[in-house]
Amino acid sequence: MMCSVGAVNFPFPFTENFAGTVQPFTVFRLPLCCELCRDRDRNRMVSDKLTLKQTPQTPLQPSGFSHILLKHNGSLASLSKKDSSFMLVKRRLENYSEHQEVAMSGRKHILLLATTRTGSSFVGEFFNQQGDNMFYLFEPLWHVEKMLTLETGGTNATAAAKAYREVLQQLFLCDFTPLESFIDPLPVDHITTALFRRESSSSLCEESVCSPVIKGVFERYRCRTRRCGPLNLTMASESCLQKQHRAIKSVRVRQLDTLRPLAEDPRLDVKFIQLVRDPRAVLASRMVAFAAKYKNWKQWAMGGDVPIDDDEVRKLKGNCDNIRMSAEIGLRQLPWLRRRYMLVRFEDIARFPMRKATEMYRFTGIPFTPQVKSWILKNTQASKETSGVYSTQKNSSEQVEKWRFSLPFKIAQVVQKVCGPTLKLFGYKF
Repeated sequence: MMCSVGAVNFPFPFTENFAGTVQPFTVFRLPLCCELCRDRDRNRMVSDKLTLKQTPQTPLQPSGFSHILLKHNGSLASLSKKDSSFMLVKRRLENYSEHQEVAMSGRKHILLLATTRTGSSFVGEFFNQQGDNMFYLFEPLWHVEKMLTLETGGTNATAAAKAYREVLQQLFLCDFTPLESFIDPLPVDHITTALFRRESSSSLCEESVCSPVIKGVFERYRCRTRRCGPLNLTMASESCLQKQHRAIKSVRVRQLDTLRPLAEDPRLDVKFIQLVRDPRAVLASRMVAFAAKYKNWKQWAMGGDVPIDDDEVRKLKGNCDNIRMSAEIGLRQLPWLRRRYMLVRFEDIARFPMRKATEMYRFTGIPFTPQVKSWILKNTQASKETSGVYSTQKNSSEQVEKWRFSLPFKIAQVVQKVCGPTLKLFGYKF
């Protein structure tokens, strides 16, 4: 019988004693070929272990704590994975801790989203009048939009959405620094005379934010309730931090889904209120308030057919589509928007202002104060003399159907054609 190892042949079995001489009796040992195989396999195992330790992915490490870790974890790669997992858990715990801190404090952050001529200034006063516990800002994104507006009159939607989100996020945290970079002229030492509609935010005209008057310095949007000098944004930030709740009104955000990072920020407890209005009423109001921009519509109203493919008509359709798509996202109650979104029609507020204000405050989780109730009662029964284009004093029930007496039927038909899905979603008859 033969056993082959490589190219060498050996007889099998051998009959030799331990001294190597032939004896009358024999002791059978493992064949030499098997011993050679066993030695070869042992050497190969040792060699493989050395090779494994010396591969680039798992370099030999010096002795010490890192060597113990390697022995325990198997490799640096697994250690790295454990570190990544640890950091992920750590961040989640930190986020949870921050969210719990906000929840425990009861602080709310309200963002009133609308478009122009939907009654947003009036509704914004529901929060502006809340009292000493609310820090309210009126259209801070006006500066961002103005800075990002292109020569064509439009804006880069992606760049604008990112800028709006980042500015809003920091304002909710009482940080005015990002906003300052969009104010023209730039604030000097955080002091500005150019903040848009400062007087519409009572928080910016309180005594704690009212700096001394500087002779010869003109501020276009100066406070009406008291004589104040230029706005000191550092003082505004300090006042904001002292308030329990913060609210911002904006007509510049086009899509609700661009604000998702705000809802997921553990430092914030954001409530989104989307205010909508019949697009026919909105157009009728804009034709009066922005006559120069809507001169084409005014000409079409006087006579002639409305070209359905005109840029102005396409712009109207785009506005309607944006409003509808944002509402559809909100009404789906996606996980990041659950219990954070409320849709309100201006017509319902105009007819039942106290009831709808109560619902909005219940949704936000903020106390509905007597100051707000008093303001609503006083400002929803205004006379025609005090009810101007930009006034927040309205005989609100009269505003609902007012457009029907000023908008020509053929213009209404165009709106119904291009904004049909939006009208239907919000329950407007056409």
